[in-house]
Amino acid sequence: MDFLQWLESDMALKILTCLDDSADLIHASSVSHYWQNFVISNGLNKQLCLKRFPQLSTITHDPLNGDVAYAALFQALTKFPQSYCIADPVSASSTDRYPEESILNTLDPRDKILHRYSYWSSKGSDDPETSETLIYNLTASFCVISEICLHPFQDLFQMEFRVYSSRYVRFKMGHPKSWSEINHDFIESQECADDKFVWTYTSQMFPMAQENRLQRFKFPEPVICIGGFLQVELLGRVQKHAADDKYYICVAHVQAIGRHLSPAFSVEISGKSNDVSLTYDAKEFKKMMQRVSSGDNGSLSTSLLPVQPPRQLAWGNLQDFLLMVQAPQDGVEYDFVDDDEVDPGFLI
Repeated sequence: MDFLQWLESDMALKILTCLDDSADLIHASSVSHYWQNFVISNGLNKQLCLKRFPQLSTITHDPLNGDVAYAALFQALTKFPQSYCIADPVSASSTDRYPEESILNTLDPRDKILHRYSYWSSKGSDDPETSETLIYNLTASFCVISEICLHPFQDLFQMEFRVYSSRYVRFKMGHPKSWSEINHDFIESQECADDKFVWTYTSQMFPMAQENRLQRFKFPEPVICIGGFLQVELLGRVQKHAADDKYYICVAHVQAIGRHLSPAFSVEISGKSNDVSLTYDAKEFKKMMQRVSSGDNGSLSTSLLPVQPPRQLAWGNLQDFLLMVQAPQDGVEYDFVDDDEVDPGFLI
């Protein structure tokens, strides 16, 4: 017998919500028509996505394929290859000597460019508690970020070799209040753009080491950025410059590590209401998952940022998964056995 049909629906739901991978829910959906209808009608893939990535609760318009598309989304969020996710700098709250010490310098990982040091520097302050912010545009409006890396600048021209890091760092992610205002060149005009954004996620405060190295700040759980903008908040100052006896913060390099989901998934945010719509391209998703399965996924391969290899789906299971996530709303027709002839040993 099919034990799932003999259980109360609440108990059956309790059992299936213990599955922590959408691939397992897809496998469960292929057992029988009853199991498939149960998984889809209860939105178990969507529940799994929201449980793992609570930032998805801000999405107000679901994709056309409903729960099935959320199964694909979960796979994208956890299996797509990791990459560097910063595209362009947007603004710095202050800059000491522009353009020599511009935020543009923080995207180049090299210590020197054309025989000069490359870094961003804040303006000097008499107050060691003065904070600074750096804002960046990410490679996609919809991506998941797992860690941020910062390299504070060390001044090798002074005898003390001072490292101009902040005491703490905090990260925010979100989207513009108005997309038209973002076309302004805040870097050239040296304006702060902090008030131009809605920050939907704020991290904990991380302590920074006063060391000349790339420092990694890993989130407890990967964070979905809906909107595609990252703010680096530098809190507190440590070092004074000998020339003017003021406190400075200097950053040599910034990295954001994560997975960008476009073009398989993308979001659109309306202007005034801030409604978030999620779109899903099943063909693009299939292409990427096939690359993941074949091992040709373009993951980061560097000793500095080791990437845990994703859990791979066997090719046969992947074909079933892709068939399922590309199916119409009412599901895909598998070669089901009759519900009353299911092998209980297989079910258990």
